[in-house]
Amino acid sequence: MKTVKIGIDAGGTLLKMIYEESGRFHYKTYSMDDLQSSMSWLKVTAAGAYVALTGGQSEFLKKNYFPNAITVSEFQANCEGAAFLMKQEGITKENYLLINIGTGTSIYLCKAREYTRILGSGIGGGTFLGLGKLITGITDFSDLVSLARNGEAAAADLLVKDIYHPSKPPIDGCLTASNFGKIRKSEDVSNEDKIASLTNMIAETIVLLSMQAASQHRINDIVYIGNTLKNNMQLNSRIGFYTNMLGLNPVFVQNGEYSGAVGAFLSL
Repeated sequence: MKTVKIGIDAGGTLLKMIYEESGRFHYKTYSMDDLQSSMSWLKVTAAGAYVALTGGQSEFLKKNYFPNAITVSEFQANCEGAAFLMKQEGITKENYLLINIGTGTSIYLCKAREYTRILGSGIGGGTFLGLGKLITGITDFSDLVSLARNGEAAAADLLVKDIYHPSKPPIDGCLTASNFGKIRKSEDVSNEDKIASLTNMIAETIVLLSMQAASQHRINDIVYIGNTLKNNMQLNSRIGFYTNMLGLNPVFVQNGEYSGAVGAFLSL
């Protein structure tokens, strides 16, 4: 790989990298558990490259692998990277909320290329993996996503119509009254239904937080990025559904999980 610039976003679970070769961007993801082998490979194949680092483990990588690298704040890298990726897709938004769903979730206010982190939550990909393991014993992200895809959240969630039955509810009966609320009365809930319920809970929580921030700052466009969304159509679908239901405009950025790495790359 002949390249002169590399952007790396080193989080608690994954390392995401972007580099440019022959005018094309290449995106790669590595597990932090395989850090030694991946970084040893990179140091040999990209010797002499300019490297920019961001993320929680950026200082560790700088100390142990890339002493000449520059470090970029995660906040700046995510916002700049997302703006760049949106421009590549032809998405033009002047004012929007940027929702980064990683291990947890961060919410940024983006106005005319000025960025402010306004809110955060511990609900995110770490929640999906952690509770997913507690519920099913499964630790692989892709396997949990597959379970959710084949499940039905309503089998585990107590809905508004369940509470008001047989009367007509005063609001949409399909809304969630209590996540996992049916499980207390029934042991006959599959792992697929449980993980679908977990996915729904994460989507609802993130969208409700986004709605509150959007209302406060008079924003209509909600841009979603983050590795938790990658190949996770159930979560994408639920987030899109709830965002639209609240009268807001959801935007999902292609390769948005690499926003931090892209932002680091752009600083070089």
